[in-house]
Amino acid sequence: MSSDKIQDPKSVAGAAVKILPEFQQSVKLKYVKSAYHYLMKHLLTLILIPLLAIVTVKTTQMGYDDVLEIYLMLEDNLLSVVVLGSLMVIGLTFYNLTRPRSVYLIDFSCNKPSDNCKVGFEKFIEHSRLSGNFEESSLEFQKKILERSGLGQETYLPVALHSLPPCPTVANARLEAEQAIFDTMDNLFASTHVKPKDIGILVLNNSLFNPTPSLSAMIINKYKLRSNIHSFNIGGMGCSAGVIALDLAKHMLQVHRNTYAIVISNENITQNWYFGNKKSMLISNCIFRMGSSAVIISNKSSDRRRAKYKLVHVVRTHCGADDRAFNCVCQVPDDNGTMGISLSKDLMAVAGRALKLNITTLGPLVLPISEQLLFFANLVARKLFNKKFEPYIPDFKLAFDHFCIHAGGRGVIDELEKNLQLSPDNVEVSRMTLHRFGNTSSSSIWYELAYLEAKGKMKKGNRVWQIAFGSGFKCNSAVWKALRNINPSENNPWTDCISKYPIKVKTN
Repeated sequence: MSSDKIQDPKSVAGAAVKILPEFQQSVKLKYVKSAYHYLMKHLLTLILIPLLAIVTVKTTQMGYDDVLEIYLMLEDNLLSVVVLGSLMVIGLTFYNLTRPRSVYLIDFSCNKPSDNCKVGFEKFIEHSRLSGNFEESSLEFQKKILERSGLGQETYLPVALHSLPPCPTVANARLEAEQAIFDTMDNLFASTHVKPKDIGILVLNNSLFNPTPSLSAMIINKYKLRSNIHSFNIGGMGCSAGVIALDLAKHMLQVHRNTYAIVISNENITQNWYFGNKKSMLISNCIFRMGSSAVIISNKSSDRRRAKYKLVHVVRTHCGADDRAFNCVCQVPDDNGTMGISLSKDLMAVAGRALKLNITTLGPLVLPISEQLLFFANLVARKLFNKKFEPYIPDFKLAFDHFCIHAGGRGVIDELEKNLQLSPDNVEVSRMTLHRFGNTSSSSIWYELAYLEAKGKMKKGNRVWQIAFGSGFKCNSAVWKALRNINPSENNPWTDCISKYPIKVKTN
C-alpha cells in the first residue's frame, strides 16, 4: 500500500467551502441594495399615491352643499382669485421665455476613408523603415506599441504618409482635411435633408492644423453657406475639443432662435507625423489615425419629432493648474528640433484627476438620489470617523445605459473600466472603435455612438455618456437621451464590418 494518507472526503469538502466566498451573504446584500434603489427611485410615487387616494375619496364624498359653499367662497374673493391667476400666467410666461431651449441632435456622420488609406502593422513598420527617418531601436519600439495598443489592421493614414518618401506639405494637409470633412458633410446633408443655407452656426475644431484661410472658411466657401453665419474655428484643444465645440454651439443656440448648428470635429495627421527617435513622441505615430465627424443640432421644437437625441448635459472641467497637467500631452520639438506630440508618463494620473473633477460636477446632475445619499453618507463617515475608510464609487450604470469613452488608447479604457467599475460590455464600444479606427482624436466619441446605432443598442429613453480627454489637461462630458429607437444612418462607418464585432482584442 502507498504510504500517502488518504484524506477524509468530508475534510476536503470542508476546506473547499472555506475557500469559496460566502455567496449567500453577497446575494442577500445585492437584493438589499436593489430594494434600496427601487425604494428611493419610487419614493415620491409611494408617498403621493396614498395622498391621491385620500383626496379622491374625500372628493367623491362631497355633496351639492359643499360644492356651493366653495363657489360662494371664491365669488366673495374674486379679486384675490384674479390676481393669483394673473400672477400664475405671468410666471409661466416668464419661465417659458427664460428657460434654456432644448437642443436636439438631428443626425451625425463619421468619415470612412478609402481602402487605399488602410495601414496594417507590417506596412506601417516597412514604410517607416524605408523612409530612412527611424533607427532600428525606434522601429522595434513602434512595433511593440502597435501590438499592445488595441488597434487593428484596418486603421487609416492619409495618402501623403503612404508616399515614399512621405510628403507632409501644407497642400497635402489641406487635401486631407478637405477629403475627410467634405465627405462627412455631404453624407450629413443627404441624410437630414437640411439645406446648407439653413445653417446659422458653424463650429469646427482641429487642434493641430490651423491654416489661413481657416478650415471653417473653407467649408463656408465650399457649401456657399449664408454670409451672416456665426462661424468659429477652435484650435489647440486636443482630443476633448469635440465636446467643447458642442458646448459652444449649444450656447449659441440659446441666443439665436429657430436655427441649425453644425459641429465638425477633425484632426490632421499629414503635417503632424513625428520623424524622430524620441520614444515618448513615437507613441502618437502608433495610435493616432484619420477621422472626422459632423453633427447637426437644432433648437427648433418642431425638430423633436425627427431628431435622434436630446442634449441633456454638457460638463467641462480643467485641471491645468500645474506644469504636470499642462505638459502631459503637448506638441514640442525633440532634442534635434523635430516637432511631434509628446505623451508624458504622468498622463494616466492627470487623466484620473481630470475625470474626478468632471464626475464630481456631473454626478449630482445625473445620479439617482439613492446613489447621492450613499456617496454623501460615505463622505461624512470618512471625514468624521475614519479617513482610511474606503471611498464609495457611485454606480454610474444606474444613470447611463451606454458609455462612449474616448478611444485614446487601451490604457485609458482600462483605467476608466476599473475606476468607474464598468463591465466589459460597457467598454465594448470603446475597445472596438479603437480596434477598427484607432485614436481619431475628438471625433472618436462619434464613431462610438455610430457603433451603438449599428448594433441596434440605442432604444428610446436610453442615456449615453460621452467622455473625452484632452491636452491642457481637460475632461469633458456630454449626455444624450434617445428620443426613439435609433436605426443606423445609411452611411454609418460600421455598415460593412459590424457583423464581425465585437472581437477579442489582444491585450499583452
